[in-house]
Amino acid sequence: MTSYLVFVATLAGIYALLSLGLVTLWGQGGMVNLGLVGFYALGAYTSALLSGAGMPIGIALVCAALLAGGVGVALCFVTRTLRGDYLAIVSLGFAEVIRLVAMNEKWLTGGADGVSGIRSPLKEQLGAAHPWFYLLLVWAIVGIAAFALARLLRSPFGRALRAVRDDEQVAAVAGKPVLQLKLKAFFIGTALSGIAGGVYAHLTSYIAPDGFVPLLTIYIFLAATAGGYTRLAGAIVGAIAVMALLESTRFVAAWIPGLSAVQVASFREFVIAVALIAVMQLKPEGFFGSKAQLSGARRNEADPRRVAESAASSSSSSSQNVLAVAKP
Repeated sequence: MTSYLVFVATLAGIYALLSLGLVTLWGQGGMVNLGLVGFYALGAYTSALLSGAGMPIGIALVCAALLAGGVGVALCFVTRTLRGDYLAIVSLGFAEVIRLVAMNEKWLTGGADGVSGIRSPLKEQLGAAHPWFYLLLVWAIVGIAAFALARLLRSPFGRALRAVRDDEQVAAVAGKPVLQLKLKAFFIGTALSGIAGGVYAHLTSYIAPDGFVPLLTIYIFLAATAGGYTRLAGAIVGAIAVMALLESTRFVAAWIPGLSAVQVASFREFVIAVALIAVMQLKPEGFFGSKAQLSGARRNEADPRRVAESAASSSSSSSQNVLAVAKP
């Protein structure tokens, strides 16, 4: 039981990294990115393949972050004229492209069989203590990322980014480099997703395309929304809450007689859907509340209710993948 709880707590830290990246993009920059899982997968495969080729794990993680961030910048530049729901749909399509590439390029990713035997830092040396070490390592990365983001978002860069979020045209008239700010925010948010993917790959020692379905993006949006989609602390607490909800439904579903494995998985996703709807209706600003920093200007395109509707409608096309996964 202890090993299970340590593993779940480590996964919660990975979800917290993803949530921090989402808060940077969505809560602070106003850009709705439904392609989180694509950058997550990109980071996982990059770190797994580079470490498998003999590169030190630390350097492989840095490369995963840089590649995910670089691809994020390219995607942001290509979609620079898109906003709101249109950006969300394009980013969701990007995530599906990454998953399909991983599924079909067997020479690189192993196809549906995935990549196995991924090295984990100090696993042989620490033995049974390794899960505890990895738990501390993941949460140390989360703490460093949250501290660095808090300092960054209190700087002139953060204030300028929120100005773009509140009203892009006014920010441009005021002389703010709108595109440059968006590119930087996209790099930071997607680089965090890439690090999270790399950490996940070295945790499980195995990755496959089926582990990177759009449903994971919905989990992270729920985490960010539940905590307050502009709050860094809310992102971390929301990630813990979502992981607790996911794992508790696993036991509740097991107590219901007559359910098949597919029905149990569907029940768990139903509970997540109900939780997302409840948060949207009862606490759209999150349980921590969303800071109205600088000004109370409009946030039409970053409103949580609109994002939830877009995420739900966009992910419906991938429902066949949702039912195939029993856990994230």
